[in-house]
Amino acid sequence: MARYTGPSCKLCRREGMKLFLKGDRCFTDKCSYDRRPYPPGQHGQRRIKFTEYGIRLREKQKVRRVYGVLEKQFRGYFKEADRVKGVTGENLLSLLERRLDNTAHRLGFGRTRAEARQLVRHKHVTVNGKIVNIPSFLVNEGDVVAVREKSKAKAVFQEAQAQVERRGTPEWLELDSANLSGTVRAMPNREEITLPIQEQLIVEFYSR
Repeated sequence: MARYTGPSCKLCRREGMKLFLKGDRCFTDKCSYDRRPYPPGQHGQRRIKFTEYGIRLREKQKVRRVYGVLEKQFRGYFKEADRVKGVTGENLLSLLERRLDNTAHRLGFGRTRAEARQLVRHKHVTVNGKIVNIPSFLVNEGDVVAVREKSKAKAVFQEAQAQVERRGTPEWLELDSANLSGTVRAMPNREEITLPIQEQLIVEFYSR
């Protein structure tokens, strides 16, 4: 399983915005982006003028890093989004939102997507009563995503639930916090994805 293992805060600094990769830490004075809001490296504080290609590349990299997906897999999502009916950019974001690790994060089973991904890999999450340990598994309408019964007492889930109460749950999910479970009410639509993403730039990047 390939994944990024470097410093998370450097990714926020490289993209020039908070990607909220460290959960609650991103809202505190310890946030590296607040202290050093410029790209990492010895030339980070120089003024950078992006080309049109550079702007599209940065948008693609930003979305990739938000969802914790590497390039090959991200390109696969784009091809699938381009193949099905609808607007390609919106289809792409919908596919990424439907990933099991993202769904678990949205339901408050993990404080960050990275933590939710690890919990899925360690078999703490079930879909329709069956353990699924594949973070890229795509949930469908009507699926019930829950924490495995033996894992519900773990402190990490209680801490994550406190965080999701503050940030809220998207409309396409219905959360049952008492039982640590959630139901996929509908497929995620563009209006419910509040991240500052310009998906058309990603479409233009891959269509060049």
